[in-house]
Amino acid sequence: MFHGLSAFPLTPLKDGRFDDQQFSQMLAPLVDAGVDSLGILGSTGSYAYLTVEERAHITRRAVAQAGNTPVMASIGALRQDDIFRLAHDAQAAGARGVLMAPVSYQRLTEEEVYSLYETVTRQLSVPLCVYDNPATTGFTFSEELMVAVAALPQVGSVKFGRIPQDVAALRARLPQTVTMGISGDWQAASALQQGFDVWYSVVAGLFPQAALAIVRATDTAPSDRLEPLWALFRQYGSLRVMAAAAELMGKAAAPALPFPLRALHGEARETLAAVLERLQLA
Repeated sequence: MFHGLSAFPLTPLKDGRFDDQQFSQMLAPLVDAGVDSLGILGSTGSYAYLTVEERAHITRRAVAQAGNTPVMASIGALRQDDIFRLAHDAQAAGARGVLMAPVSYQRLTEEEVYSLYETVTRQLSVPLCVYDNPATTGFTFSEELMVAVAALPQVGSVKFGRIPQDVAALRARLPQTVTMGISGDWQAASALQQGFDVWYSVVAGLFPQAALAIVRATDTAPSDRLEPLWALFRQYGSLRVMAAAAELMGKAAAPALPFPLRALHGEARETLAAVLERLQLA
């Protein structure tokens, strides 16, 4: 499941609670478009703001909606027992893989991060995607640490928030069973051209056809066309941009994000609306 296009949808809320109906309506076009997998409850899915029970329910709904499309669910949490419970719930629900970033309130050391993944992978019967997301966690994997963690049992993919300086050299050090994935949508086309296996995509969670065009292209032209949207991602963060897009399109009720997060508003929201219209995304 760790190849091609993995779409990461929002977790739509209504009055601060999970909106089952809108979630189903959000997933249906992704499955119909033929994305290779669904990445639910990622950073775009606001997992850190939801309870363990809510996350279990959302995972069950996603698996039921996805049909034959593999589902990967985030199990990141602060507490060890919550991580174990989330892993159990995801596997019991039928998720084909799990995703985990090294979430912590205190800044972690490399030794602590390795211990975290070593401990969690022993609890898994499905493959895990390791998520290097320093913008959120405050922790950056060194190449040595990533290689060590990737060698742990049950690791199936590594998700980079940036393109490594020497992709070929790093790939040669990773196990052959571990795929290389990229996030940060504006750099996905370049990463795929350099041999990355999978794009863990925020934009695909709302615009799967535009993302599939990038994956299937032999050059970066389809991605270059979306540069006005990428510029908003870089300026405001992809979560706030995509939440505002979903609200503008009627795909999610406002406010779509958990308090105190806010989707784009004011002039930035007007700019986004104009960009979506110009790019013919909305």
